Amino acid sequence: MAGQIITLVGVLVGALTSFFATTMAERARFRRTLATRWDERKLDTYIEYISCVKEAVRTARQAVEAWERGEDNSAPLSEMEAAEARRSVLFEGLVLLSDDAAAEAAKTVNQRVWDLLECARHPVGDASARRLELSMLVIDELNGLHGAARSDLTIGHTWSEARARTSAS
Repeated sequence: MAGQIITLVGVLVGALTSFFATTMAERARFRRTLATRWDERKLDTYIEYISCVKEAVRTARQAVEAWERGEDNSAPLSEMEAAEARRSVLFEGLVLLSDDAAAEAAKTVNQRVWDLLECARHPVGDASARRLELSMLVIDELNGLHGAARSDLTIGHTWSEARARTSAS
């Protein structure tokens, strides 16, 4: 009888060990899948936002250049406003998905973009030089956003750093 109880306890311990090991492995797999899915979404959001900022910069340049040539700049201004509206919507998604450093970097990009758009909406004097100066500020801030986004996405980090960061979250 004692032999049967020992065998039964052994089977029970083996089953429980198997159950817990499988459960832990499934949880880890689920977390990795979920993290990958969110990282893909974050990357898409960063790319869309930055592309939209670059479109706003391009159309602001076109608007100022048209104004300096004495041409009608309403078409590039209209495109610029459309890009600004998209950028505003994309920014909300970026803030929701990104970490604090990337969100702060994006806020700074927004401020520089607004300055540039204001220059394009109301060009005065040597608007081209001012536009170029403001464009360079936008580019500098975008570079900062790129770095923050890479850090948020753990691009350029070793696997162990990324794992430690994920487990800390």
